[in-house]
Amino acid sequence: MGERIISTTHKLFSSLVEEVSECYSCEEMAYVHVLGSVCGPLDAHLLIVGEAPGRLGSAKTGIPFRGDRSSYRLDALLEFAGIDRSEVFVTNAVLCNPLRCFGDHVRNRTPRARELAACDSFFRRTLDLVQAPIVVALGAIALRALNQIERHDIDRVSIEAGRPRPWAGRTLIPLVHPSPRTQGLRSWAEQRLDWASVGELVRQQPLEFKVNNSKDLLK
Repeated sequence: MGERIISTTHKLFSSLVEEVSECYSCEEMAYVHVLGSVCGPLDAHLLIVGEAPGRLGSAKTGIPFRGDRSSYRLDALLEFAGIDRSEVFVTNAVLCNPLRCFGDHVRNRTPRARELAACDSFFRRTLDLVQAPIVVALGAIALRALNQIERHDIDRVSIEAGRPRPWAGRTLIPLVHPSPRTQGLRSWAEQRLDWASVGELVRQQPLEFKVNNSKDLLK
């Protein structure tokens, strides 16, 4: 039964990844479609949700939070928390890279509401398949996307950072985005302590985590 559940989950995820790769519904985007096995194991205990692929990071590498300053900082925080990234599933609320052009210059920008809406079904299905008991939301955009799935009471990340609360049958932890620009919201020392608490929660999880919705996956 367990092997059948795992096989079904992977097939559903592969189908989802293929659908994502065929989506070109948004304008002013680099269509990088960052979703796949590179995100992490589907049976992860910890799910990390970011904003969107960055122009200098995952838009180039094809891996969430890989290749730019934010990714280096996230890796450092995970290491400090004693969390093995290979055992974490990492994704974004928006799966392509939102861009803003200033003449010959191109910059990242915050995803628009319609872009979050365009990725909403992909995001929901990802969370259905990755039933990690702990969900970390990195910043306001990640929290907004999660709120569209099931409402939470988090208004400001800078105030609520590091405070776990129940959400959709899981534990949701809001944290500031690891971008260097968030240093003014929460110091590096505070961010390290926040992540240390996440590490403790992850280590409290049972060694073998079974998918909560296994019956639904077999339908």
